[in-house]
Amino acid sequence: MKGFFGSMTGRVFATLVLGIGMSAAVAQWVAVNERQSAIEAYRDYYALERAEQLIMAVDTVPSSSRKAYLSVANRPAIRIEPYDASKVVSPAHTPFMRQLATRLGPAYALEQVRDRPPACDAPREQSALFAPTRWTGTCESVNVRLRDGDLVRLEVLPPRVPPKSAQTDYSITITLFTLSIALVAYVVARMSTRPLKRLAQAARALGEDINRDPLKPAGASEIRQATAAFNAMQARIRQHIAQRTQMLAAITHDLQTPLTRLRLRLEKVQDRELQERLRGDLDAMQAMVREGLELARSTDTSEAMCSLDLDSLLDSVCSDASDSGQNVTLKGRANMAMMGRPGALRRCFGNVIDNAVKYGRQASVTVERQDGSAVVRVRDRGPGIPEAELARVFEPFYRVEGSRSRESGGTGLGLPIARNIVEQHGGSISLANHPEGGLVATLVLPEYYGGK
Repeated sequence: MKGFFGSMTGRVFATLVLGIGMSAAVAQWVAVNERQSAIEAYRDYYALERAEQLIMAVDTVPSSSRKAYLSVANRPAIRIEPYDASKVVSPAHTPFMRQLATRLGPAYALEQVRDRPPACDAPREQSALFAPTRWTGTCESVNVRLRDGDLVRLEVLPPRVPPKSAQTDYSITITLFTLSIALVAYVVARMSTRPLKRLAQAARALGEDINRDPLKPAGASEIRQATAAFNAMQARIRQHIAQRTQMLAAITHDLQTPLTRLRLRLEKVQDRELQERLRGDLDAMQAMVREGLELARSTDTSEAMCSLDLDSLLDSVCSDASDSGQNVTLKGRANMAMMGRPGALRRCFGNVIDNAVKYGRQASVTVERQDGSAVVRVRDRGPGIPEAELARVFEPFYRVEGSRSRESGGTGLGLPIARNIVEQHGGSISLANHPEGGLVATLVLPEYYGGK
């Protein structure tokens, strides 16, 4: 859940849900208040009409019969009670009292009771979301002197709350509304962020496969512009890599002629010890030129992807190494087919095994399948590498020991080439010192990689 809301889709979804929810809440609040204002205005008009009728009717009834009449005519919200001298009157007049006095005329004297009836401030059950919990319309007591001189008290109280059976249950409506806005927000968020997700996936895969098909422009104009810029960048990078590889190939080819002449002239050197040293330097130069070209080609993904049996490929690489006199053993099976470039993977495994044999005298290769990926471990019996140097050995031309002699090590390009190839296949490679001694190179290759 945390990962979802940390993504662009999750944030757009949360923003839309929050925005729509707040808009709906504000609209509901405005609608409820407008409805409450309309109810209060109608109720005040009805109370005014009813109070006028009730006072005039009571005035026409003889004093001896008024109590019996009121027991029938009174209603819970508008009623006439006997006069209570203990109630303190107020000189201030409310709008309701002024309107009632205008309707009744000068024949009736009205006095405003200062204290409101207790029912005016009694809590009320909400009949709708955001509805007030107290009655805010007319609610007051008025002393009325009838034409015959009798005093009575008019009470205008809040209307009765309808029973629960007559009230609308909004829980189902709110639930359906929430689910609908969540669904709409999720669809809009996915539609809005899908082009960005495609662009991010293409950018991540660009380092693994520079020759992948360009993206098709889709989505809003800004996304199409970004896609076009991304495709142009990919084309420029691909052209740069091709030019660099061609340049290195041309240099390698052109160097072969002078190197061959140097090798022929070495035969004329009389000092055998000097001749051997010069021949070693010449061999180192040729190897460096050749491996430099291999490093450049390791970033090229022109070789087509195909389905291959990883166990058969590893068995072939280990058998070739054993046939050439290297101490290499293979254990385990991945039992899976994967998409890959056979030539590049053969070069990758060969470099790692050669590195293990060169520095650790032997290479113990194990392979297994974990979570849909093949895990290949190559362990040697050498002295290992200091922890601070484990990451740096993947840098081109970097070797742990400082010498550049062929006897103590190679050119420092084997592991960088292997890393480039593994990353092109969507995998990873790492080095670690084994607790019992030696170095372990771990290569993780996914069963399926969506690159070209």
